[in-house]
Parts: sequence; structure tokens; C-alpha cells
Amino acid sequence: MQTTSRRTLAAALAVLCSLSMVAPVVAGPSATGPSAGVPAAASAQNATDEAPNPCVGTMASPANGTTVISVQGFQFGKNGGKRPAKLVGVGPSGEIRWVHQSAEKYGVVWGYDVDPMDNGNLFVTATLQNHTTLVYEFDPETQEQVWSKTFDLGDTHDADLINNGSEILLANMRNYNATAGRNDDRIFVYNRTTEQIEWEWRFDDHYDRRNLEENYTDDWTHVNDVDKIGDGLYLASPRNFDQAIVVNRSTNEIVMKLGEDGKKGILAEQHNPDYLESENGTPALLVGDSENDRIVEYANPDGDLTNGSGWTRTWTLKGDLNWPRDADRLPSGNTLVTDSSNHRVLEVTPNGTVVWEFYAPWLVYDAARIPAGEHGGPTMTDLNATGTYQLRGDTDRNRTELRQCHRVLRNVSGLADGRTPSNASDAGETTEGAMDDESSESDGSDAPGSGEETTSGDGESANNGSDATTGEGDATSDTASTGVPGFGPLAALAGLFTAFVALGVGTRRSR
Repeated sequence: MQTTSRRTLAAALAVLCSLSMVAPVVAGPSATGPSAGVPAAASAQNATDEAPNPCVGTMASPANGTTVISVQGFQFGKNGGKRPAKLVGVGPSGEIRWVHQSAEKYGVVWGYDVDPMDNGNLFVTATLQNHTTLVYEFDPETQEQVWSKTFDLGDTHDADLINNGSEILLANMRNYNATAGRNDDRIFVYNRTTEQIEWEWRFDDHYDRRNLEENYTDDWTHVNDVDKIGDGLYLASPRNFDQAIVVNRSTNEIVMKLGEDGKKGILAEQHNPDYLESENGTPALLVGDSENDRIVEYANPDGDLTNGSGWTRTWTLKGDLNWPRDADRLPSGNTLVTDSSNHRVLEVTPNGTVVWEFYAPWLVYDAARIPAGEHGGPTMTDLNATGTYQLRGDTDRNRTELRQCHRVLRNVSGLADGRTPSNASDAGETTEGAMDDESSESDGSDAPGSGEETTSGDGESANNGSDATTGEGDATSDTASTGVPGFGPLAALAGLFTAFVALGVGTRRSR
């Protein structure tokens, strides 16, 4: 895969950010019917009898289940720009089972985290056109939301259902309070019953801004992930601090930390760390080490969890990766890798061999395997597979092939292969019925959300604005400002002058 300089990318991004402040560009409807000259696609081999699906790469071994892919929705380079966000369900051999056109259906601008649920549904985190956060339970069988909740929070990348669905754990970035002169980036727990914040943890209470490189008044932490890994233990990823940390909900203390701000050799602007544990109880972290273009696993056999000295890198996957942002260890010992800027998802053996590969333009953010889920699986120490490995056996897709794949996915809206959504999912009880009757006492704080939680099944958009599709149904326009993921208004304004000095065509990454 080709990459270009970060300076070039920054210039291009700065122009887009700046222009988005004046004439915003957001995701909108993708075409739901066949386009001229493009077959109505459904599966790996049934788009046409003559032409295999260009989205399918290496298929040395069928996947054990369905792979769900979250596409953020952005294309860099020549003729790049905003593209529709979507979710894609892929069968064991690359069959397209369904495509959830979330940009068209719910006004989603940026598609972010997707988590499998015990009942077979998916819990989705996204950003809407009015720069608010949307979380919802999505039923793949009905292709509808079961319930949804909006929060008056900008660009949230991850939210998780916890405690039997009674609470939502959120990673809240871009939360500078200009009036108070304080950065309120935080992780917090929202109670769905009381509609109150049960608990919150502010980074400013635990980090000294003077010891950090980041701009305190802008996107200070860029906390892009938060997971519950134990009773009252939350694993968070403040990307801009180059760290993965575990916070204790009861004590508010950082009880585990991997990485140091500015020490890029450990982690560099990472995404989506996963907690693993060896058979002997040794903690391990599997991380998409994004800026280093690699996947890494660290273990801590010495028990010194907070100052970094006890961690040892036990496994490294590198090579033809371009800003990977997620890695999940599967029960087989293979690793599911989200190779973001290469627009694909890979299943890789411990020695780096690709056995499953699927492309989903543009800018893949997250992926999960159902029924395996996101977390768990053996460590590389348990597998006796420690070391550094080069990625091998993958398929290189050029820009033309990526565009063909994009058109294939664009022409599927809902279930593929002529199937129609069922009226009700047979996967089991939704979280509306699975919530605990008991919940923690409210701390009296107001809920961050501006809208009420709703249930839905009629396909009504969560955003009532209309979109105007342009070109091939790829780039769209609207009245709301979105910017580029990872770049705030200050960056947009500051980058305008720089962009005209250093503008070039590049494709490196969307922050």
C-alpha cells in the first residue's frame, strides 16, 4: 500500500477542515438502487457470474461467523472527500450479508465503534449531522434500530453498554469549557433508567497539563475508546497521551497504565486496546498502535502495572499496514485487524499470515466477529508465538479496485441476496427487557444528553434534515458543520493558511 508524508496530509486535511467551517461537507444518502454500469451486488461471487466481488481479498480459510465492519466514511487523495458511513455484515467466505446505510437512514456522519451484544444485535456509536452523538441498538435481521439515545457530545468514538444494559459507558473527547477555562474531557457512566450521570472521571483531575505535549484548549486527550474489563474497572485510550489506562470506578485511581506521552516507541496515538489475560493470570494488552503502523501485544509478568517498567512487548505485527485502529484476538488465536487507511479487515495467524481479507471503503474504523465478540482469546505467550512478524499473504487493491468495491457496497441497502427483513428478530431479548431493576444511586448530575431515549422500528431517521447527493452518491452536502474526524474548529482555522502554503495530494490518515 502507498503512503505519503504527514505534512502533505495535514495540509489537505486543513483545507477540508477550513472549508467545512464555511461550506460543510457531511455524509448523506448513498444510492440504494443500481447505478448505471454497476451490478446490484450481494455476495462474494454473485455480484455477477463473470466478475467476483472486488471487495474480497485473500480467502484461505472461511471465517467462523459473521464479520461486522464499521466504515467511518472518508476518502483521502485525489478526488477524495466525505463518503457515507455504513455498517457491513460479511459472511464466512466474503459474502455480503447486509449493508446498513447509516448515513442515509439515520443521518450518520462518522461511523465509529460497533459492539456485538449477547442477543445477536449490535451496539453502535456514531456522530450525527448536528455534531451530536448517537448510540443505538441495531438488529441486523430487521435492519432497524431497537432503541436509540442522543447525547449533546461531539465526535464520541466509543460507548459501551454495561451492567446488563442498564448503563452506558462513554468516552467524551473535545470537551473544553471555554467559560470556565477548563478541559472537561472525561469518561462517564450514564444510567438509562434515571437519565443521570452515575459517575464521571475527568482527565484534568489526574494529569498535569504542563507535562503533556497536547493543546489543552483543543482536542486535548482524544480519548477514543473505553471498555469495562472487570467489576468497576474501565480500560480507556487517551490517544493523544500515547497511553492505555485502567481506571477503578470506586477509588478513581489509575490502576494500570501502558505507554508515556511522547514516547512513541511504546505506543503512538493508539486505538482500541483490548485486555487479555494469560493462563497464569498475567495481564496483557493488545493494541492497534496506529501511528506506528503495527499491532502490538504487551504483557506484564512483574506486576508493576502503573509506571510502565513492568511491561514487555511480546508480539508485533507490522508490514503492509496503514494506520490500523483495532485488533481483536479470536478464540482460535488468530487476530482480527482493522487496517483503517487500507480500507480493509484482515484475519491474521500468529505468524502474520493473512487467511481472511475483506475491503470496505472508505476508512474502516472498527470490526468484530460474531459470535466471537471483541474481547478474549489466548495471549501470544500462551500460544508460544511471541516475536515480531511481517504481514504476508494479503491482496493489494489499487484505487480503481477500491472504487469498484465501494460501488458494490453502495448498491446494497439492507439485507442482500434478495432477502427481506424479518418483522421481529428471533435472536433473543433486547436490552429494553434485559436491564436490571436495580441501579446505582444518582449523583445528582444532569444527564449530558439533550434528547430522550427512543425506541424505533419504522426506519425513521434520527436526524430530520434532508441531504443532497452529488456526484456518484459519494460526497454530500448539508447545513451542519462536521469538520474532519480528529480535527476541531481551532485546527481548521489555524490550518487554512498552512494549507495554501503546503497543499498537496496525500493519503495518510484521518485522526
